[in-house]
Amino acid sequence: MCTLLLVDDDEDFCSLLGDFFRAHGHVVFAASDGKGLFATLGNHSIDLIILDVMLHGEDGFSLCRRLRAVSPVPVIMLTAISDHTDRIVGLEVGADDYLTKPFDQRELLARVRAVLRRTHVPQASPVRNEIRPQLYFDGWRLDVTRRELRSTQDTLVLLSASEFDLLLAFVEHPRRILTRDQLIDMARGPTNMTYDRSIDVLVSRLRSKLEQEPKSPALIRTIRNSGYLFSSEVMRG
Repeated sequence: MCTLLLVDDDEDFCSLLGDFFRAHGHVVFAASDGKGLFATLGNHSIDLIILDVMLHGEDGFSLCRRLRAVSPVPVIMLTAISDHTDRIVGLEVGADDYLTKPFDQRELLARVRAVLRRTHVPQASPVRNEIRPQLYFDGWRLDVTRRELRSTQDTLVLLSASEFDLLLAFVEHPRRILTRDQLIDMARGPTNMTYDRSIDVLVSRLRSKLEQEPKSPALIRTIRNSGYLFSSEVMRG
């Protein structure tokens, strides 16, 4: 069971979708705008947000951008516009997945489960706990169990679920060229948006948080016509 927050100004849509997720054992809250979104986050522990793009007032892209500044809670965005540009914008502002209306409710349920699987690490996991609980690179520390990234000053750096999974793929394959297809398989999984540009956007987001000069990256290097290479040595603790 998980706790979901639906953010959509269509009350009938929220009611139907809420009933569907409750029937599958989830706790569901609903909000119609940004004020309701942040109020609910302040009062409840939310595992995942389903956020509509086309809201009255502040739109979903703007809300997701504001949300990412204060919380790593996973976000799946919904839109009535079937356009790759909108999908890319959604990824750029920090969404973990993107689905176009109309959609089959079972597909949304599958995507929710996929994002939550990536986000929530089982407490009892001998392989993870014994082999790779802490990964160190270039002064940074990645805590796999807690899914946390700490800077060289030991400051917590907020990462979305997708950003964390992509970084984990890099640090587990250091100094090796990884193609975009390989990164899609490692970091996003087959149920998500499997197109090359999505990985490029996620890499850009990671660079903005890791690199001193994101426009001239030294840590995550672009290998022309091949993919990307994580250049740092990685130590396990």
